[in-house]
Amino acid sequence: MNAVFETDRGRVRSHNEDSGGVFHHNGSLCLAVVADGMGGHNAGDTASRMTISMFEQHWNETVLNIQSPDEALNWMKAIIPVINKEILFHAHTHPECSGMGTTLVAALCTDRFCAIASIGDSRCYLQSEDGFSQVTEDHSLVNELVKSGEITKEAAESHPKKNVLTRALGTDEKLSVDYRTIMFEEGDLLLLCSDGLSNKVSAPEMSHILQSSDPLHEKANTLIRLANENGGEDNITVAILEHCAERESG
Repeated sequence: MNAVFETDRGRVRSHNEDSGGVFHHNGSLCLAVVADGMGGHNAGDTASRMTISMFEQHWNETVLNIQSPDEALNWMKAIIPVINKEILFHAHTHPECSGMGTTLVAALCTDRFCAIASIGDSRCYLQSEDGFSQVTEDHSLVNELVKSGEITKEAAESHPKKNVLTRALGTDEKLSVDYRTIMFEEGDLLLLCSDGLSNKVSAPEMSHILQSSDPLHEKANTLIRLANENGGEDNITVAILEHCAERESG
């Protein structure tokens, strides 16, 4: 399995509150995670970094023998509530971090399936022989307005409250995460990203770049460059997983 991770501060923000990574296990399992932190006084990057650090620690300490989608989902369902509690505790014991939180999108992939967890508005997309599709659903105010028919998808793109989340990791003891599994077959690509990409690069543009013959790291860099060219007002983070016959380096 081929995978790459890239993150960029963008053209406007003074620091990067996004975190993420790609982690392999025995060449047969791959975990990709993207977290977009929120909160003042740099607390957002604390929440996102804590999330990725705990994912990586649990990944490295767990003896993984995942054979089914349910086993993959259960692995994520075990760690995500722990991360939620740790972020809440850190915010409670560090007043400068009060109110911090983070989005999360994570994909645990084998050569047969991917288990996906998401909360917030960081996204997962799938490029397959059936086309390009968004796998996750945004937990945002404007998406709720779109679903209720109060505004159109087009109006949502420029809505003044576009960045208001209805769910996030580390903000509430009552955690509500979306979990699902999808088939993952040879030639498929999975794209995880923060809204710094999805707000600036259209789905057709993403699909076109993913389908190019460029190496995986160049695809990631092209996506980030395009987001910056279109304004780059936010941090931009991208993880791409490619199902292929032999594992390569990103």
